[in-house]
Amino acid sequence: MALLDVLKSGESDGPMPAIPSKALMWLLISFTLLMVPQWDRLPIWLIAACAVLAGWRWLAQFGRVRLPGRFLRIGVMLLLIAVYVATVRGRFTVDTAASFFVLAVGLKWLETRTSRDFYVLFFILVYLATVSFLFHQEILWTLVNIAGLGTLLVGLQVLNAPDLPAGMQSGWRRLGWLLVKTLPIVVMLFVFFPRMAPLWSVPLVSGEARTGISDTMRPGDISNLAQSSERAFRVTFGGQLPVYRDRYWRGLILDYLDGETWKQSAYEPYQPPGKVDLDGGVGDLRPAEYDVLMEPTDQRWAFALADSRAVSANIVEREEDLFRFRRPADTSVRYRLVREQENSGTSERLSRSEVRRYLQLPASGNPRARALADNLRNSGSDMAVVQSLLTRFRGQEYYYTLRPPEMPEDGVDTLLFDAKRGFCAHYAGATTFVLRAAGIPARIVVGYQGGEPGAGGDYLIVRQYDAHAWVEAWVRGQGWIRIDPTAAIAPDRIESGLRDAVAEEGSFLEQDWASPQRYGDLAVLQWASLQMDRINYQWQRWVVGYQGQSQMDLMSRLPGGFGMKELGYLTAGIVGFALLMAGVVSAWQMRKSERHDAFRRIVDAWHGLCARSGVPVRHGETPSALADRLAVAKPAASDSTRLFARMVNSHYYSPAPAKASEIKRMRRLLSTMKKQVRRSPTDPLKQHGKV
Repeated sequence: MALLDVLKSGESDGPMPAIPSKALMWLLISFTLLMVPQWDRLPIWLIAACAVLAGWRWLAQFGRVRLPGRFLRIGVMLLLIAVYVATVRGRFTVDTAASFFVLAVGLKWLETRTSRDFYVLFFILVYLATVSFLFHQEILWTLVNIAGLGTLLVGLQVLNAPDLPAGMQSGWRRLGWLLVKTLPIVVMLFVFFPRMAPLWSVPLVSGEARTGISDTMRPGDISNLAQSSERAFRVTFGGQLPVYRDRYWRGLILDYLDGETWKQSAYEPYQPPGKVDLDGGVGDLRPAEYDVLMEPTDQRWAFALADSRAVSANIVEREEDLFRFRRPADTSVRYRLVREQENSGTSERLSRSEVRRYLQLPASGNPRARALADNLRNSGSDMAVVQSLLTRFRGQEYYYTLRPPEMPEDGVDTLLFDAKRGFCAHYAGATTFVLRAAGIPARIVVGYQGGEPGAGGDYLIVRQYDAHAWVEAWVRGQGWIRIDPTAAIAPDRIESGLRDAVAEEGSFLEQDWASPQRYGDLAVLQWASLQMDRINYQWQRWVVGYQGQSQMDLMSRLPGGFGMKELGYLTAGIVGFALLMAGVVSAWQMRKSERHDAFRRIVDAWHGLCARSGVPVRHGETPSALADRLAVAKPAASDSTRLFARMVNSHYYSPAPAKASEIKRMRRLLSTMKKQVRRSPTDPLKQHGKV
């Protein structure tokens, strides 16, 4: 109550706004719908502030509170801007700029008083809908945006005709008919209009990674990802899908151990922000090729199978069989690779600097693991050391778990000799440590392993819980070979996935109760989830990802082939044809409307009777004036024609449409008028319109 008293006591700049409540209601609904796609990126305080500001305006509409005066508005604005600056902390990016725009929209509610303010806010909300596409291009959020724009247009109609009967139904019907008429033209322009860079290709880098693997790894980090069912990427193959155990998606190499944390020894070079090249992979897939549609990570690394080569130009191949984008992937991006024959690597040799790099260990720590390495070294060759270590993992009671115990100092010793319970990151780190201590160059590879088939089995879906870490060791005569201790400890994880590996433990997605993937035994839920994913996948591939190269590839398949010049001519023709058809349809509808308008037909018949009686209708003449002239020319019809003119005037100036009984009465009166005109003599002077 105290807050309401304060708000009511605020200064007011004038009378209450002349905005109909129904129009304001639709404006608020549209604002709510357009805010929904951005809920996951906006801070809680900003969402709450927008809700309070919009609610303030709605309560003011009914006199519950008063809109703030100039000084109070300025105070509220300065307070919210100060909170914004404090939360941004100098990180000015497209993301933070979009958040500031949302704050400005929220503040606009406090000065929305007149119809002019309604129009201003209308266009601002249209722009807010386009801003949403910077962060979400999925079909679900697209439909939410379209619904928001639809309610916005209905509100505009209500604003201009607030008292029109059945205005809401007719407004939605009018919008639906407009969509039906324009959709074919929109589709044709989308397909044939020369493609430009979309709005979401601007850089959005915020400096913070989204959900996914990072460039450092501590024991337990990847187990946190295992509790997320968010998509990492989808893959479509030109040939057969690789078997589950061969789906190792390499992302980055961690080769420097700093205490308990594994890092990259070579940092990624800085790349200035630029256009996001989303247009990777066009044309049909060849048998050895595969397309990857990756979710945004705000990082530069791409994921690929071993022995792959880049096909699309939006990724570059780096040493160590890795791939990188030319700039961080802050939106969904599609790229294409091809698998080549497996390279044994027997002809390769490590340089001295590489040997030092892949043998690096802290000067002290984990003495029991170092002693184990010395003991394994007695096994003979490097491959014998590797096999001995894997045999230890298979033979002793090591467990694969999503609930690993705390690892104190000397965590490798604790894992190998005491706890014997861990996740892939634990075992990969311990294996690399022991191999290096035994004098074998080794490194940790971080990426994903696995992937479930999508609907129809046409593509693979790799999720965050497929995140994995394994080891690559340098063995003389064989080069780099993959060593996965998880395969020795929990073969189910590599053969069929995480769900089966931890089925007995019951820890699969235990923190993500809303995920459909958690309930694998519910076939209907899994089917619906996969069908929705397929719709989203095709939407992103063929609509969101339809750009220059994709368009030219499609055009090249048409008879004769199309270039940019031909596309320009075709687009101009489509636009011209669309305008011509719109004019023809509008004219036809106007004629049709006139034919079907009973009142209009009766008035036209009266005008025809006047013309045949020698009293043609003059430009701008009122019905009463025309009736007076006809009464002079045909005295027998004077009473009837003046009564008819009054009925016409009543129709024009009445807010309600003519009733069926009134139309019937006018028809009878017009019939009587025709009989009276035939009985009335015609004056030659009057016949020529000189009365």
